[in-house]
Amino acid sequence: MQYSLLSEVKHRVAVGQGLPFNVYHLDLGLLLARGQVLGSQTQLDALLQRGALVDLADLQSPSDLIRFASPAQLPAIWRQTMLRLGETLMSASNQAGFADALDELTPAVLSLIERDKDLAIFQIIKRNDSERLQYGVKHAVQCAVTSFLVAQRLGWQDSESHKVFKIALTMDISILSLQESLAEQTTALTAEQRAAVQAHPTRSAQMLALAGIVDGEWLQAVARHHETAEGDGYPSGCREPGDMALLAQRADAYTAKLSPRQGRAAMAADRAGRMMFIQDGGHPMTAALIKEFGVYPPGCFVRLASGETGVVVKRGSSVMTPIVAALTSPYGKTLAQAIRRDTAERAYCIHHVLGDCGQLERMPAEALLALS
Repeated sequence: MQYSLLSEVKHRVAVGQGLPFNVYHLDLGLLLARGQVLGSQTQLDALLQRGALVDLADLQSPSDLIRFASPAQLPAIWRQTMLRLGETLMSASNQAGFADALDELTPAVLSLIERDKDLAIFQIIKRNDSERLQYGVKHAVQCAVTSFLVAQRLGWQDSESHKVFKIALTMDISILSLQESLAEQTTALTAEQRAAVQAHPTRSAQMLALAGIVDGEWLQAVARHHETAEGDGYPSGCREPGDMALLAQRADAYTAKLSPRQGRAAMAADRAGRMMFIQDGGHPMTAALIKEFGVYPPGCFVRLASGETGVVVKRGSSVMTPIVAALTSPYGKTLAQAIRRDTAERAYCIHHVLGDCGQLERMPAEALLALS
């Protein structure tokens, strides 16, 4: 381990607040543990005078750790971060500490997206039945990542892209449990369920305000994320939803098509993109979404002209020519090791998109993304 003098990072320490890192003696023995509170300025001055040390690794923020992580470490970091994000969203009704927890986690998620956008899309498209995430939580993360990527493609300022990420992440926060039930339900909505769905934009905004969110633009976009410029949305028929609400709404529509529910398979990514284009292709937000994800986005399963089947792991030089990890031979035999295929080569061009690929769904992301 490498160490720095506490005096070099004293700006990160405040009297009366928990230490953000461990503090060590000159002999490297632990002096004060992370979280311990310094009771007075005198105590802090004494630590500085005796030359107390801090482990350099403790000084790295979650965003720093992501920037310097190896590519092989990123899928595991994604899984851990999504689980923490899910726990945070589910705690919103408890109110205390929610806003701070969200502010702490958001930079890590955005750093993951910035580090590898193809891997971020892979998280949205590729279904993993072993994930311990509720349907509503995973859908919230999918909407948030999609909104952020499209906002960047549209050239929005960083502050706007960051805000629309939070809007999309929290807009359904009042019905996360209901969404889980509806994903398993094969019958029509009950009157009570329909009323909850109709009221959820207003209810979500109220929950966020009670949980400490004070940004008026954020709260307004959440309250209006099902409104339309034509006035036929809900809950109030507002004709001016605002750009952030409209972008979150399109991310919601696209990712919902990609998510399976009881009695309804997930829509193939190419078909979902075509449907978005047919329904709303003239809008710049929808056009940007389709361009960002491409026809064959990372995470979708495909059959190649060679007869091999595999999963897209990286966008290519065009929306039609991604990089694919081939997982089976032309005769359907599962390969011991995935093979990288560039679909810009005629022999390996994509023949069509596949649906549920059974055992292939459980191939570890680390093994697949090594080929990207």
